[in-house]
Amino acid sequence: MGTISLCAMALLLGAAATAVAAPGASNGADAGPRAPSQPSVDSPELARLGSYAVGVRTITLVDRDAVDVVAPHGDRTLMVDIWYPAESRPGARPEVYRASLQAQPPSPPVPFTMPGIAVRDAKPTDGHYPLVIVSHGRSNATAALSWLTENLASKGYVVAAIRHEDPLRSDLREFPEILMRRPLDVAFVARSLQRSLAEQGQIDPARTALVGYSMGGYAVLTAAGGALDPNSAAFKRVPDNLLAPFAQGGARREETLVSGVRAVVAIAPWGGAQSAWGTSGLASITAPLLLISGDHDHTVDYTTGAHAFLEAATGAQRYLLTFRGAGHAIGFDPAPPEMGHSLWDISWFEDPVWRKERVIGVSLHMITAFLDRYVKGDESRAAYLDGLVPDAGTGQWLAPQGTDYGAYSPGGSGVTLWKGFQRGYAEGLELQHREPHSVAALRSESP
Repeated sequence: MGTISLCAMALLLGAAATAVAAPGASNGADAGPRAPSQPSVDSPELARLGSYAVGVRTITLVDRDAVDVVAPHGDRTLMVDIWYPAESRPGARPEVYRASLQAQPPSPPVPFTMPGIAVRDAKPTDGHYPLVIVSHGRSNATAALSWLTENLASKGYVVAAIRHEDPLRSDLREFPEILMRRPLDVAFVARSLQRSLAEQGQIDPARTALVGYSMGGYAVLTAAGGALDPNSAAFKRVPDNLLAPFAQGGARREETLVSGVRAVVAIAPWGGAQSAWGTSGLASITAPLLLISGDHDHTVDYTTGAHAFLEAATGAQRYLLTFRGAGHAIGFDPAPPEMGHSLWDISWFEDPVWRKERVIGVSLHMITAFLDRYVKGDESRAAYLDGLVPDAGTGQWLAPQGTDYGAYSPGGSGVTLWKGFQRGYAEGLELQHREPHSVAALRSESP
Protein backbone atom coordinates (compact mmCIF):
# COMPACT_ATOMS: atom_id res chain seq x y z
CA MET A 1 0.00 0.00 0.00
CA GLY A 2 2.82 2.43 0.90
CA THR A 3 6.36 2.98 -0.36
CA ILE A 4 9.42 4.75 1.00
CA SER A 5 10.31 7.91 -0.86
CA LEU A 6 13.68 8.39 -2.54
CA CYS A 7 14.30 11.24 -0.10
CA ALA A 8 13.88 8.89 2.85
CA MET A 9 16.19 6.26 1.38
CA ALA A 10 18.85 8.85 0.66
CA LEU A 11 18.79 10.12 4.21
CA LEU A 12 18.75 6.67 5.74
CA LEU A 13 21.55 5.31 3.59
CA GLY A 14 23.68 8.41 3.30
CA ALA A 15 26.80 9.09 5.29
CA ALA A 16 26.43 11.34 8.30
CA ALA A 17 27.89 14.80 8.16
CA THR A 18 28.61 15.49 11.82
CA ALA A 19 29.60 13.45 14.84
CA VAL A 20 27.66 13.82 18.06
CA ALA A 21 28.72 14.96 21.50
CA ALA A 22 28.33 12.67 24.46
CA PRO A 23 24.88 12.95 26.12
CA GLY A 24 24.67 16.23 28.00
CA ALA A 25 28.18 17.35 27.01
CA SER A 26 26.91 20.66 25.65
CA ASN A 27 24.01 21.08 28.04
CA GLY A 28 25.64 21.29 31.44
CA ALA A 29 24.96 23.87 34.13
CA ASP A 30 27.26 26.36 32.41
CA ALA A 31 26.00 25.74 28.88
CA GLY A 32 22.41 26.94 28.97
CA PRO A 33 19.08 25.26 29.69
CA ARG A 34 18.99 21.56 30.49
CA ALA A 35 17.42 19.41 27.81
CA PRO A 36 14.17 17.70 28.91
CA SER A 37 15.77 14.30 28.27
CA GLN A 38 18.27 15.00 31.06
CA PRO A 39 16.32 14.10 34.21
CA SER A 40 16.43 16.18 37.39
CA VAL A 41 18.34 15.08 40.49
CA ASP A 42 15.18 13.84 42.23
CA SER A 43 14.38 11.37 39.44
CA PRO A 44 14.36 7.62 40.09
CA GLU A 45 17.36 5.51 39.14
CA LEU A 46 16.55 4.38 35.61
CA ALA A 47 15.57 7.84 34.38
CA ARG A 48 19.19 8.86 33.86
CA LEU A 49 20.64 9.02 30.37
CA GLY A 50 22.21 5.91 28.93
CA SER A 51 25.74 5.40 27.68
CA TYR A 52 25.15 6.25 24.00
CA ALA A 53 25.50 9.62 22.36
CA VAL A 54 22.41 10.56 20.34
CA GLY A 55 21.84 11.56 16.74
CA VAL A 56 18.67 12.79 15.06
CA ARG A 57 17.55 12.92 11.45
CA THR A 58 14.28 13.68 9.71
CA ILE A 59 13.04 11.62 6.80
CA THR A 60 10.03 11.71 4.49
CA LEU A 61 7.85 8.68 3.82
CA VAL A 62 5.06 8.50 1.26
CA ASP A 63 2.08 6.20 1.72
CA ARG A 64 0.90 5.64 -1.84
CA ASP A 65 -2.82 5.65 -2.65
CA ALA A 66 -3.76 6.10 1.00
CA VAL A 67 -7.38 6.22 2.10
CA ASP A 68 -8.48 8.95 4.49
CA VAL A 69 -11.31 11.36 5.17
CA VAL A 70 -9.79 14.42 3.52
CA ALA A 71 -8.78 12.63 0.29
CA PRO A 72 -10.08 9.05 0.13
CA HIS A 73 -7.45 8.10 -2.45
CA GLY A 74 -4.15 9.89 -2.75
CA ASP A 75 -0.54 9.90 -1.63
CA ARG A 76 -0.03 10.71 2.07
CA THR A 77 3.32 12.29 2.93
CA LEU A 78 4.65 11.90 6.47
CA MET A 79 7.76 13.36 8.02
CA VAL A 80 9.36 11.19 10.69
CA ASP A 81 11.97 12.30 13.23
CA ILE A 82 14.40 9.50 14.13
CA TRP A 83 16.67 9.49 17.18
CA TYR A 84 19.38 6.83 17.38
CA PRO A 85 22.62 5.80 19.14
CA ALA A 86 25.42 7.72 17.46
CA GLU A 87 29.16 8.12 17.48
CA SER A 88 30.46 10.79 19.82
CA ARG A 89 32.76 13.73 19.23
CA PRO A 90 33.30 16.33 21.95
CA GLY A 91 32.23 19.81 20.99
CA ALA A 92 29.53 18.88 18.49
CA ARG A 93 26.57 21.25 18.61
CA PRO A 94 23.31 19.74 19.94
CA GLU A 95 19.98 20.23 18.22
CA VAL A 96 17.54 22.99 19.16
CA TYR A 97 14.08 21.76 18.18
CA ARG A 98 11.60 24.15 16.60
CA ALA A 99 7.87 23.63 16.30
CA SER A 100 4.55 25.36 16.94
CA LEU A 101 1.25 24.55 18.63
CA GLN A 102 -2.22 25.91 18.07
CA ALA A 103 -3.10 28.96 20.16
CA GLN A 104 -6.48 29.83 21.56
CA PRO A 105 -8.65 30.79 18.55
CA PRO A 106 -8.54 33.07 16.69
CA SER A 107 -4.84 33.63 17.45
CA PRO A 108 -2.22 32.11 15.11
CA PRO A 109 -0.05 29.12 16.16
CA VAL A 110 2.66 29.82 18.73
CA PRO A 111 6.23 28.85 17.71
CA PHE A 112 8.60 27.53 20.35
CA THR A 113 12.08 26.04 20.72
CA MET A 114 13.33 23.18 22.89
CA PRO A 115 16.99 22.41 23.75
CA GLY A 116 18.22 18.90 22.98
CA ILE A 117 21.25 16.65 23.37
CA ALA A 118 21.08 15.04 19.92
CA VAL A 119 23.20 16.15 16.98
CA ARG A 120 21.54 16.40 13.60
CA ASP A 121 22.61 13.76 11.04
CA ALA A 122 25.26 12.30 13.34
CA LYS A 123 26.90 9.05 12.30
CA PRO A 124 24.97 6.08 13.74
CA THR A 125 26.76 3.42 15.74
CA ASP A 126 26.71 -0.17 14.56
CA GLY A 127 24.11 -2.38 16.15
CA HIS A 128 20.76 -4.11 15.73
CA TYR A 129 18.78 -1.96 18.14
CA PRO A 130 15.10 -2.24 19.05
CA LEU A 131 12.77 0.07 17.15
CA VAL A 132 10.35 2.35 19.01
CA ILE A 133 7.52 4.02 17.07
CA VAL A 134 6.09 7.15 18.75
CA SER A 135 2.70 8.73 17.99
CA HIS A 136 2.00 12.20 19.40
CA GLY A 137 -1.32 13.62 20.60
CA ARG A 138 -3.95 15.58 18.71
CA SER A 139 -2.45 18.66 17.04
CA ASN A 140 0.82 18.02 18.90
CA ALA A 141 4.46 18.13 17.78
CA THR A 142 7.22 15.54 18.05
CA ALA A 143 9.57 18.22 19.42
CA ALA A 144 7.48 18.33 22.61
CA LEU A 145 8.26 14.65 23.28
CA SER A 146 12.05 15.01 23.25
CA TRP A 147 12.17 14.07 26.97
CA LEU A 148 11.39 10.52 25.89
CA THR A 149 12.81 10.20 22.38
CA GLU A 150 16.33 11.41 23.20
CA ASN A 151 16.48 9.56 26.51
CA LEU A 152 15.52 6.21 24.98
CA ALA A 153 18.00 6.66 22.12
CA SER A 154 20.78 7.16 24.68
CA LYS A 155 19.84 3.74 26.08
CA GLY A 156 20.19 1.82 22.83
CA TYR A 157 16.86 2.27 21.06
CA VAL A 158 16.11 3.68 17.61
CA VAL A 159 13.13 5.97 18.17
CA ALA A 160 10.93 7.17 15.31
CA ALA A 161 8.32 9.85 16.06
CA ILE A 162 5.71 10.51 13.38
CA ARG A 163 4.68 14.06 12.46
CA HIS A 164 1.01 13.28 11.81
CA GLU A 165 0.25 16.83 10.62
CA ASP A 166 -3.34 16.82 11.89
CA PRO A 167 -5.84 19.13 10.18
CA LEU A 168 -6.73 22.33 12.01
CA ARG A 169 -9.34 21.98 14.73
CA SER A 170 -11.52 24.43 12.82
CA ASP A 171 -11.78 21.86 10.01
CA LEU A 172 -14.95 19.78 10.42
CA ARG A 173 -13.08 16.77 9.03
CA GLU A 174 -10.27 17.07 11.56
CA PHE A 175 -11.46 14.61 14.21
CA PRO A 176 -12.72 11.92 11.81
CA GLU A 177 -9.45 12.24 9.93
CA ILE A 178 -7.43 11.55 13.08
CA LEU A 179 -9.54 8.53 13.98
CA MET A 180 -9.08 7.17 10.50
CA ARG A 181 -5.41 7.86 9.96
CA ARG A 182 -3.65 7.40 13.28
CA PRO A 183 -3.45 3.57 13.38
CA LEU A 184 -2.77 3.48 9.63
CA ASP A 185 0.07 5.99 9.96
CA VAL A 186 1.65 4.02 12.82
CA ALA A 187 1.40 0.74 10.93
CA PHE A 188 2.73 2.22 7.67
CA VAL A 189 5.72 3.91 9.30
CA ALA A 190 6.52 0.81 11.37
CA ARG A 191 6.46 -1.46 8.31
CA SER A 192 8.57 0.97 6.28
CA LEU A 193 11.25 1.38 8.93
CA GLN A 194 11.27 -2.27 9.96
CA ARG A 195 12.17 -3.07 6.37
CA SER A 196 14.59 -0.27 5.49
CA LEU A 197 16.48 0.00 8.78
CA ALA A 198 16.75 -3.78 9.10
CA GLU A 199 18.30 -3.93 5.62
CA GLN A 200 20.92 -1.45 6.82
CA GLY A 201 21.64 -3.47 9.94
CA GLN A 202 20.48 -0.72 12.31
CA ILE A 203 17.46 -2.36 13.97
CA ASP A 204 15.99 -5.73 14.83
CA PRO A 205 12.43 -5.63 13.41
CA ALA A 206 11.35 -8.45 15.72
CA ARG A 207 11.98 -6.14 18.68
CA THR A 208 9.54 -3.30 18.10
CA ALA A 209 7.74 -1.16 20.69
CA LEU A 210 4.88 1.30 20.23
CA VAL A 211 4.52 4.45 22.35
CA GLY A 212 1.63 6.90 22.10
CA TYR A 213 0.38 9.96 23.96
CA SER A 214 -3.31 10.91 24.09
CA MET A 215 -4.69 10.35 20.56
CA GLY A 216 -1.39 8.60 19.89
CA GLY A 217 -2.33 6.21 22.69
CA TYR A 218 -5.45 5.30 20.74
CA ALA A 219 -3.28 4.77 17.69
CA VAL A 220 -0.76 2.42 19.30
CA LEU A 221 -3.42 0.39 21.15
CA THR A 222 -5.15 -0.18 17.82
CA ALA A 223 -1.92 -0.89 15.92
CA ALA A 224 -0.91 -3.40 18.62
CA GLY A 225 -4.06 -5.43 18.02
CA GLY A 226 -6.95 -3.57 19.63
CA ALA A 227 -9.99 -4.31 17.42
CA LEU A 228 -12.13 -1.24 16.71
CA ASP A 229 -15.83 -1.76 17.38
CA PRO A 230 -18.02 -0.96 14.32
CA ASN A 231 -20.85 -0.04 16.70
CA SER A 232 -18.85 2.42 18.82
CA ALA A 233 -19.49 6.15 19.05
CA ALA A 234 -15.98 6.75 17.71
CA PHE A 235 -16.65 4.64 14.63
CA LYS A 236 -19.75 6.65 13.75
CA ARG A 237 -17.75 9.89 13.65
CA VAL A 238 -15.97 8.80 10.44
CA PRO A 239 -18.17 9.59 7.40
CA ASP A 240 -19.02 7.34 4.47
CA ASN A 241 -18.24 4.22 6.52
CA LEU A 242 -14.56 4.64 5.58
CA LEU A 243 -13.37 3.06 8.82
CA ALA A 244 -15.42 -0.12 8.40
CA PRO A 245 -12.83 -2.12 6.43
CA PHE A 246 -10.25 -1.50 9.18
CA ALA A 247 -12.46 -2.36 12.16
CA GLN A 248 -13.14 -5.73 13.75
CA GLY A 249 -14.11 -8.17 11.02
CA GLY A 250 -13.09 -5.77 8.25
CA ALA A 251 -11.26 -7.01 5.17
CA ARG A 252 -8.38 -4.53 5.60
CA ARG A 253 -7.87 -4.66 9.37
CA GLU A 254 -4.39 -6.17 8.89
CA GLU A 255 -3.27 -2.84 7.45
CA THR A 256 -3.66 -1.23 10.89
CA LEU A 257 -1.50 -3.81 12.65
CA VAL A 258 2.24 -3.80 13.40
CA SER A 259 4.22 -7.04 13.49
CA GLY A 260 7.03 -7.81 15.91
CA VAL A 261 5.51 -5.74 18.73
CA ARG A 262 7.13 -6.68 22.04
CA ALA A 263 5.66 -3.89 24.20
CA VAL A 264 3.18 -1.00 24.14
CA VAL A 265 3.21 2.22 26.19
CA ALA A 266 0.07 4.38 26.18
CA ILE A 267 0.31 7.73 28.01
CA ALA A 268 -3.06 9.36 28.84
CA PRO A 269 -4.66 7.33 26.02
CA TRP A 270 -7.81 8.50 24.26
CA GLY A 271 -10.69 6.21 23.28
CA GLY A 272 -12.49 5.18 26.44
CA ALA A 273 -15.27 7.75 26.49
CA GLN A 274 -16.02 6.90 22.85
CA SER A 275 -15.86 3.12 23.46
CA ALA A 276 -13.54 2.87 20.47
CA TRP A 277 -12.88 -0.86 21.00
CA GLY A 278 -16.21 -1.75 22.60
CA THR A 279 -16.12 -4.07 25.58
CA SER A 280 -13.82 -6.73 24.16
CA GLY A 281 -11.63 -5.21 21.43
CA LEU A 282 -8.63 -4.55 23.66
CA ALA A 283 -8.53 -8.22 24.66
CA SER A 284 -6.91 -8.86 21.27
CA ILE A 285 -3.69 -7.16 22.43
CA THR A 286 -1.14 -9.74 23.56
CA ALA A 287 2.03 -7.60 23.84
CA PRO A 288 2.83 -6.37 27.37
CA LEU A 289 1.18 -3.02 28.05
CA LEU A 290 2.17 -0.07 30.25
CA LEU A 291 -0.52 2.56 30.77
CA ILE A 292 0.45 5.93 32.32
CA SER A 293 -2.24 8.36 33.39
CA GLY A 294 -3.35 11.04 35.83
CA ASP A 295 -6.53 10.26 37.72
CA HIS A 296 -7.77 13.84 37.22
CA ASP A 297 -7.50 13.75 33.43
CA HIS A 298 -10.49 15.78 32.23
CA THR A 299 -9.51 15.51 28.57
CA VAL A 300 -9.73 11.76 27.99
CA ASP A 301 -11.13 10.62 31.37
CA TYR A 302 -9.26 8.27 33.66
CA THR A 303 -12.15 5.99 34.69
CA THR A 304 -13.35 5.11 31.19
CA GLY A 305 -9.85 5.48 29.79
CA ALA A 306 -6.60 4.11 31.21
CA HIS A 307 -8.21 2.48 34.25
CA ALA A 308 -10.81 0.72 32.12
CA PHE A 309 -8.16 -0.32 29.60
CA LEU A 310 -6.21 -2.01 32.39
CA GLU A 311 -9.17 -4.31 32.99
CA ALA A 312 -10.15 -4.73 29.33
CA ALA A 313 -6.79 -5.78 27.84
CA THR A 314 -7.10 -9.27 29.31
CA GLY A 315 -4.77 -10.89 26.79
CA ALA A 316 -1.73 -8.89 27.89
CA GLN A 317 0.64 -8.58 30.82
CA ARG A 318 -0.25 -5.04 31.85
CA TYR A 319 0.52 -2.23 34.26
CA LEU A 320 -1.13 1.08 35.11
CA LEU A 321 1.04 3.84 36.59
CA THR A 322 -1.17 6.57 38.05
CA PHE A 323 -0.09 10.09 38.99
CA ARG A 324 -2.64 10.97 41.65
CA GLY A 325 -4.13 14.39 41.09
CA ALA A 326 -2.53 14.82 37.66
CA GLY A 327 -4.39 15.81 34.51
CA HIS A 328 -3.74 15.30 30.81
CA ALA A 329 -0.53 17.26 30.17
CA ILE A 330 1.78 14.55 31.53
CA GLY A 331 3.14 13.58 28.11
CA PHE A 332 4.93 16.79 27.13
CA ASP A 333 8.28 18.43 27.79
CA PRO A 334 8.38 21.27 30.35
CA ALA A 335 6.90 24.49 28.98
CA PRO A 336 9.41 26.54 26.99
CA PRO A 337 9.55 30.31 27.61
CA GLU A 338 7.51 31.03 24.48
CA MET A 339 4.60 29.09 25.96
CA GLY A 340 4.49 30.93 29.27
CA HIS A 341 2.40 33.94 28.25
CA SER A 342 -1.14 32.54 28.39
CA LEU A 343 -2.94 29.83 30.31
CA TRP A 344 -3.96 28.14 27.04
CA ASP A 345 -0.35 27.92 25.84
CA ILE A 346 1.18 26.71 29.09
CA SER A 347 -1.59 24.14 29.54
CA TRP A 348 -0.22 22.19 26.58
CA PHE A 349 2.85 21.44 28.72
CA GLU A 350 2.26 21.89 32.43
CA ASP A 351 0.06 20.11 34.96
CA PRO A 352 -1.70 22.23 37.61
CA VAL A 353 -0.52 19.90 40.40
CA TRP A 354 2.62 17.99 39.39
CA ARG A 355 6.00 19.54 38.61
CA LYS A 356 6.84 18.50 35.07
CA GLU A 357 10.45 17.48 35.77
CA ARG A 358 9.09 15.10 38.40
CA VAL A 359 6.57 13.55 36.01
CA ILE A 360 9.29 13.11 33.40
CA GLY A 361 11.72 11.47 35.82
CA VAL A 362 9.18 8.96 37.11
CA SER A 363 7.88 8.19 33.61
CA LEU A 364 11.38 7.66 32.20
CA HIS A 365 12.24 5.31 35.04
CA MET A 366 9.14 3.15 34.59
CA ILE A 367 9.21 3.18 30.78
CA THR A 368 12.89 2.21 30.77
CA ALA A 369 12.29 -0.70 33.14
CA PHE A 370 9.32 -1.83 31.06
CA LEU A 371 10.97 -1.62 27.63
CA ASP A 372 14.28 -3.07 28.81
CA ARG A 373 12.46 -6.05 30.26
CA TYR A 374 9.95 -6.81 27.54
CA VAL A 375 11.75 -5.55 24.43
CA LYS A 376 15.41 -6.20 25.28
CA GLY A 377 14.66 -9.23 27.47
CA ASP A 378 16.49 -7.89 30.54
CA GLU A 379 14.82 -9.80 33.38
CA SER A 380 16.77 -7.84 35.99
CA ARG A 381 14.27 -5.05 35.31
CA ALA A 382 11.41 -7.17 36.69
CA ALA A 383 12.30 -6.01 40.21
CA TYR A 384 11.40 -2.45 39.19
CA LEU A 385 7.91 -3.51 38.09
CA ASP A 386 6.66 -6.62 39.88
CA GLY A 387 5.73 -7.20 43.49
CA LEU A 388 5.61 -3.50 44.37
CA VAL A 389 3.23 -2.10 46.95
CA PRO A 390 0.42 -0.48 44.93
CA ASP A 391 0.67 2.82 46.83
CA ALA A 392 4.26 3.98 46.42
CA GLY A 393 3.93 6.35 49.36
CA THR A 394 3.57 3.45 51.80
CA GLY A 395 6.88 1.90 50.80
CA GLN A 396 9.56 1.58 53.48
CA TRP A 397 13.34 1.24 53.48
CA LEU A 398 15.35 1.09 56.67
CA ALA A 399 18.58 2.19 55.05
CA PRO A 400 21.81 1.39 56.91
CA GLN A 401 23.28 4.23 58.92
CA GLY A 402 25.41 6.49 56.77
CA THR A 403 23.51 5.76 53.56
CA ASP A 404 23.61 8.77 51.26
CA TYR A 405 20.40 10.79 51.35
CA GLY A 406 20.01 10.54 47.58
CA ALA A 407 20.58 6.77 47.43
CA TYR A 408 18.14 4.60 45.50
CA SER A 409 16.07 1.89 47.11
CA PRO A 410 17.68 -1.51 46.45
CA GLY A 411 14.39 -3.39 46.63
CA GLY A 412 14.53 -6.98 47.78
CA SER A 413 13.70 -8.61 51.07
CA GLY A 414 12.33 -6.30 53.70
CA VAL A 415 12.29 -3.26 51.38
CA THR A 416 8.91 -2.04 50.12
CA LEU A 417 9.98 1.36 48.82
CA TRP A 418 9.80 0.96 45.04
CA LYS A 419 13.18 -0.17 43.71
CA GLY A 420 15.16 2.71 42.28
CA PHE A 421 13.26 5.45 44.14
CA GLN A 422 14.74 7.82 46.71
CA ARG A 423 13.43 8.13 50.23
CA GLY A 424 10.62 10.67 50.44
CA TYR A 425 10.25 10.83 46.66
CA ALA A 426 7.67 8.18 45.91
CA GLU A 427 4.55 10.03 47.06
CA GLY A 428 1.44 10.36 44.92
CA LEU A 429 2.11 7.32 42.72
CA GLU A 430 0.18 4.10 42.28
CA LEU A 431 1.02 1.01 40.24
CA GLN A 432 -1.53 -1.66 39.41
CA HIS A 433 -0.59 -4.92 37.70
CA ARG A 434 -2.74 -7.49 35.92
CA GLU A 435 -1.64 -10.78 34.39
CA PRO A 436 -3.05 -12.14 31.13
CA HIS A 437 -6.34 -13.96 31.65
CA SER A 438 -4.75 -17.28 30.66
CA VAL A 439 -1.99 -16.93 33.28
CA ALA A 440 -4.39 -15.75 35.98
CA ALA A 441 -6.67 -18.71 35.25
CA LEU A 442 -3.80 -21.18 35.60
CA ARG A 443 -2.81 -19.62 38.93
CA SER A 444 -6.35 -19.93 40.25
CA GLU A 445 -6.48 -23.60 39.26
CA SER A 446 -3.16 -24.44 40.92
CA PRO A 447 -3.47 -26.37 44.21
